[in-house]
Amino acid sequence: MNIITKNLIGFSYSAVGTETFSSFNPVDQSATPWVFKNATLEELKKATVLAETAFIPYKTMSVARRAAFLRAIAKEILALGESLTTVYTAETGLPKGRAEGERARTIGQLESFANAIENGQYLQPIIDHADANRTPIPKVDLRKINEPIGPIAVFGASNFPLAYSTAGGDTASALATGCPVVVKAHPMHAATNALVVQAILKAAQDTKMPEGVFSCLYSNNYEVGTQLVQDPLIKGVGFTGSIAGGTALYKLAQSRATPIPVFAEMGSVNPVVVLPEALNENSANWAKAYAGSIALGSGQFCTNPGLLFGIASPELDAFIDQLSKAFNQLEPNYMLHPNIHSAYEKGKAEFDAIATKTGATATPSSPKEGLGHGVIYKVKASTFKTNPRLHQEVFGPLSLVVECKNVDELTTLIKGLEGQLTGTILGSETALETNENLVITLQSRVGRLIFNGVPTGVEVCAAMQHGGPFPASTDERFTAVGVKAMDRWLRPVSYQNWPDKLLPKALQNNNPLGLTRLINGNLTKD
Repeated sequence: MNIITKNLIGFSYSAVGTETFSSFNPVDQSATPWVFKNATLEELKKATVLAETAFIPYKTMSVARRAAFLRAIAKEILALGESLTTVYTAETGLPKGRAEGERARTIGQLESFANAIENGQYLQPIIDHADANRTPIPKVDLRKINEPIGPIAVFGASNFPLAYSTAGGDTASALATGCPVVVKAHPMHAATNALVVQAILKAAQDTKMPEGVFSCLYSNNYEVGTQLVQDPLIKGVGFTGSIAGGTALYKLAQSRATPIPVFAEMGSVNPVVVLPEALNENSANWAKAYAGSIALGSGQFCTNPGLLFGIASPELDAFIDQLSKAFNQLEPNYMLHPNIHSAYEKGKAEFDAIATKTGATATPSSPKEGLGHGVIYKVKASTFKTNPRLHQEVFGPLSLVVECKNVDELTTLIKGLEGQLTGTILGSETALETNENLVITLQSRVGRLIFNGVPTGVEVCAAMQHGGPFPASTDERFTAVGVKAMDRWLRPVSYQNWPDKLLPKALQNNNPLGLTRLINGNLTKD
């Protein structure tokens, strides 16, 4: 397979730097054969200048052409075939099925954004007509529409080499709105990224996009990412990763002469409330489901259920026992990289000093490096309350069961949590009605409320909210998943008393795009 290991600057490849790195094979515990050169600051500047040059021609081209570009990217990614899944598994240690599933999701996202811009609703057109007879002051004609903000920097995620990286949700949503993208590739899966870059380049050239609509930079240090966020031509940032990384980028962006938004999706322990009603009827089923959810992908999901809250009872004791036994039957999987594995082992050691271990994934017949051995812990509510470390994410197959005296104590603990992506309640509809204060408290801490389910698995659709109060994300008003992710790269612009024929088509009187618009407070296609 031909993997081009150079930075892509517009339509040209470049590798003038001297510092090199390779990705890592977690199964073989060795470096992969592909060697990449870190981008230089000069290459970075060329990329951002080209992105700025491409911005106006790209944002003003027809929606049909932008949609065709997105669909062409999807087609070219699919055309990579086995080459993509082979490289993906080599760099992640994840199974082929996971690679195929994530590829399908990536292609589906590109298609969904193409469909979304074709229906025009992302523009959110609003018209308030003039009223010359209004007293005491006549009313002017005002019309509002969303416009793209400019070139976007996208940082690839370590745990999703496709769906949250090079052509993932951040890139696809930005391109859909009319914003050029400069990707900072994640070094852990640089070769997977390189194949996707080749697909995007071919799609851009085949659909005659302006040069600079997409560029990609490689680096295994912080310098390129830091300079990219601080480059005055970059107007927004998309990031999926750690709290430390996302917070650092956010602070950099706010320290600029002209601050820009950073939409970072970061850490989450995704609390689960196990009410007694769930244990009276479905205890064994929930134990099996949650053992699988905690261990899925070696726990390397942003929605991994890291905290389970229950009410002290013989039924809760039985559930913990069932959960631990179900967990014991699962084989450990490889973690993505030695650095992630090392951080996970450090987190386990910290929990070992505070909590009681109740279960672990099965021990392989022959010990292997890089495996994430999953663990279930438990503590009393009093211990949890006085140990902030137990509130924080350990990225990996680990979960903590917190035993509370009653619902009031449980609610107090939920209230003390930081912001989360998800919150789950297992129980009955009657229990939801009875425990309204608990539900409201949990809702205040999360972006997505789940009833009788597991948090792992993020549906890509318009109703999905993948974001939450800090530190789950830097701006809880926005989502990183689904077509509403486009809102991050748009800003509203009003036109006052503007000539009709010079207005954007979405705001013209005869509605040439056939959109549903808010006109004088009423939704209509008139």
